[in-house]
Amino acid sequence: MAPKQFAFPKSRRLTRPSEFERVKANGRVERGRLLLLSVFASNEAGFRAGFITPRALGSAVARNRVRRRLREIVRKHQGEILSGRWIVTIARANAAKADYQQLEAEWLRLAGRASILSA
Repeated sequence: MAPKQFAFPKSRRLTRPSEFERVKANGRVERGRLLLLSVFASNEAGFRAGFITPRALGSAVARNRVRRRLREIVRKHQGEILSGRWIVTIARANAAKADYQQLEAEWLRLAGRASILSA
């Protein structure tokens, strides 16, 4: 079993449509070739992340694979993410063809531009 500090529980995720709408309406968007990263500054302790994988990615298998990879990227870098942020990552059609390293590099680049990573 993984140590607690590396867990990414469901309480850390955005799940309600109203939460996604709030980030979309009030957040800032960084656009990349594979991903879109929307960030909303909230007054909560910690951060919360949500993931959108549209049907343009392909089959359910492809969408779920991209979603799992994005969730793992956020889980792996959760110690670097600033507190009080809601983050929505939207995969673009090219994301289904990208491997894990390409997705991680793109996400880190967009997160750096959005200023959500510490140090």
